[in-house]
Amino acid sequence: MKFKKFIKIFLNVLFWCFTAGMAALAVLVLIYGNDLPDYKKLATYAPPVATRLYASDGSLLIEYAEERRVFIDFADMPPQLINAFVAAEDQNFWTHPGIDVQGIARALINNTMRVMGFNTSFSGASTITQQVAKNFFLSSERTISRKIKEAILALRLERSFSKQHIMTLYLNQIFLGARAYGVGSAALMYFNKPVSELNLAECAFLASLPKAPNNRERAIERRNYVLRRMVEEGYITQAEADEASAQPLNINSGFTAQMEEDFQYFAEDVRRQLLDTLGREVLYNQGLYIKTTIVPELQRAASAALNKELDSYNQNREEKLQGAIIAMNPHTGRVLAMSGGRSFSESSFNRATQAMRQIGSTIKPFVYLAALERGMSPEDMILDAPIVGWREDNTLWKPENYDKKFLGEIPLRLALETSRNVPAVRLVQQIGVENAIETAQRFGVYPKDLSNINLSLALGSGETTLLHLVQGYSAFVNGGYLIQPKLVDYIEDRYGRVIGGQKTELITWQEDLLPEEKKSESEPLSDPQSLYQIVSILQGTVERGTGKQARVPGHTIAGKTGTTNDVKDVWFVGFSKNLIAGVYLGFDTPKPLGAGAGSHMAARIFADFMKVALADEKNQPFAVPDGMTFMRVNRRSGAAASEDPNGMIITEAFKQGQKPNPAPSTKKKETSAVVGGIF
Repeated sequence: MKFKKFIKIFLNVLFWCFTAGMAALAVLVLIYGNDLPDYKKLATYAPPVATRLYASDGSLLIEYAEERRVFIDFADMPPQLINAFVAAEDQNFWTHPGIDVQGIARALINNTMRVMGFNTSFSGASTITQQVAKNFFLSSERTISRKIKEAILALRLERSFSKQHIMTLYLNQIFLGARAYGVGSAALMYFNKPVSELNLAECAFLASLPKAPNNRERAIERRNYVLRRMVEEGYITQAEADEASAQPLNINSGFTAQMEEDFQYFAEDVRRQLLDTLGREVLYNQGLYIKTTIVPELQRAASAALNKELDSYNQNREEKLQGAIIAMNPHTGRVLAMSGGRSFSESSFNRATQAMRQIGSTIKPFVYLAALERGMSPEDMILDAPIVGWREDNTLWKPENYDKKFLGEIPLRLALETSRNVPAVRLVQQIGVENAIETAQRFGVYPKDLSNINLSLALGSGETTLLHLVQGYSAFVNGGYLIQPKLVDYIEDRYGRVIGGQKTELITWQEDLLPEEKKSESEPLSDPQSLYQIVSILQGTVERGTGKQARVPGHTIAGKTGTTNDVKDVWFVGFSKNLIAGVYLGFDTPKPLGAGAGSHMAARIFADFMKVALADEKNQPFAVPDGMTFMRVNRRSGAAASEDPNGMIITEAFKQGQKPNPAPSTKKKETSAVVGGIF
């Protein structure tokens, strides 16, 4: 009877304790459960993911992220990685409802014994589900109210989502040290491999990180603890644990997508552009796939050519010469190589896209094009003789040629091929300053809103960037279209959807065929025959003029040198049929480069680059438009070779109605003139 009475009392106590507990739980839910965050949004979990920048061949250049994170779906995670985290963090994960009663009791006993002086360690009882609740919605403060909210949220998460989804949330969100969030990023950070390639020892190491992510001193000890727990839970055998425990840790110092310095100027320009168009949140957290236009082998060749010349000049000099190079497809605008200086780590200022500098004689092809557009022929004669008393506003001009000599009457072609200044001044006088400058503006070299139109601008005193200059020269060879330089082919979001336009249809070329018809609603900037005549003259500049250093054996090349007053800036812009490159050299604070320096340095860089870029390409002559007539003429007189056979004979391209000059008179020509005035 006494035993039955005891049982009755015990059951009554148990009932009222249970009732009181449930009442207390109801009160706690009522107090803390109403203002909890909306956990249902985790059904479509899309964590911040690093954006990655790729070269045209698919190689990774760099990643942009505020938190290093790579999202991994549950199906793509190795089972041993999941087992390692369960064994280390929550052995009853697959069976508990969100909170682990057994774990709570075990932690209570261990912690009580620790307080009483027994040799046990403090332990917590948070389940993986509770950690998900905390990591997504709650702070890390150690308060009873936070733990209650955490438990309530965990119970609700378990009712709403599958265990697999909760595990996916956990393994992609948890902080694992070294700015790595989630196992995908941690695998790259610590072992430089995807999670699919992790071995057992590496899985155990990652599972040991949540307790102390940045404590490397006990890394092996903690890894081996996880392996022992995996044995206890039956996930692995003791033999497998022993083998994994014997392996060295081999932790990387940290995977950071180390980008070669050769690519950094280009990558930074891409970053700046996308920051302006997409915004920081999208660029750094939305896991974009950015396919750029850069071609790695061309980029390395461009950087090597530039630095070779700079290093040669800079030997034993305190102030270092700087420079830039850009290579581009003139038909599509795709930038294939870009270097903005000697070293990005020394200076991130991009001299290819940000430096506004005087362009010197590289303006001359646009001046001569303006003359050809007005009916002049490449063999029309122009006087190369002293000009005295030339006044514009308050400036007295006395133009000089670089060699301090005068040649008398010479063809336009010869004047441009040898970059003579005095004939250029006379040509500007003949066609008008406004017309000469308008051509440079039309081709994007000078801005449209120039406020002071004067002679010096027509002779190259105006400032522009190397990128704009290359853009302008591209129109000479692409049919007269002002193409926009582009650094990015396309961008995909984390789900593979193209954003910001469609994937670029890359233009391919076939031997001996003209480029595909330009798909543009705009009209060409100039007529094709005038453009071809300029290209032909610039080809002569490389073959026999000031651009000889730019020759590439076995390939048809055209281009133009440029030098500013006192040799403060030197340039070369040149092109083959399908590739254009521009080079600039100068000090960041302009000053003369000194004796022996000149545009031949820039031309040499161009040639070194193009020899690599065209090494595997067959030679392709420039496309000839309809209506051109080719005749052999004397280079010095412009007369037909049959009438003036003495001297260098070249082939000239004439428009309909144009023809060679008459045979030269034997009478000695006057080689000086006095002119003046404002125009």
